[in-house]
Amino acid sequence: MQKDFCISTKSRSQMIDITNQVSSIVERSSISDGDAIVYCPHTTAAIAINENADPSVVHDILLTLDELVPRHRAGYRHSEGNSDAHCKSTLIGCSKQILIKDGTLDLGTWQGIFFCEFDGPRSRKVIIQVRGE
Repeated sequence: MQKDFCISTKSRSQMIDITNQVSSIVERSSISDGDAIVYCPHTTAAIAINENADPSVVHDILLTLDELVPRHRAGYRHSEGNSDAHCKSTLIGCSKQILIKDGTLDLGTWQGIFFCEFDGPRSRKVIIQVRGE
C-alpha cells in the first residue's frame, strides 16, 4: 500500500515531526508485521529519525549541519544558490525504513520521524509505502 501527504515548510531549514502522520497511515493499512518506507522525492530535503521529545535536539542537528555545510561557501558551482541544501539532503538521505510490529511503528522510546527541509519555505510531498502481512 502506498500513500502520500503534503507538508508546507515555513523556513529555509526546518525539521518537522511527521511521526503521527506516518503512524496513522500504518494503522489504516491493516499490516500487522512488516515495514514502512518513508520517502522524500525532493533533492533539497530529507527524512531523519531522531529524538522528538526535546526540541533542542532538532536545533542542535540543524546548527551542526549549518556548520558542516555552510550556505555560502567559496567554490560552489550550482547557480541556484542552494548547493548546501543538496549536500545536506545527500548526507541525511531521502528515505528511512521503519519496522512494523503488531500493527504499529517499532520506534525506540525517544525516536520520531522527521521531514528535513533545507531549501524552504516550500510545499513538499512525503510518500509512505507499507509492506507486510
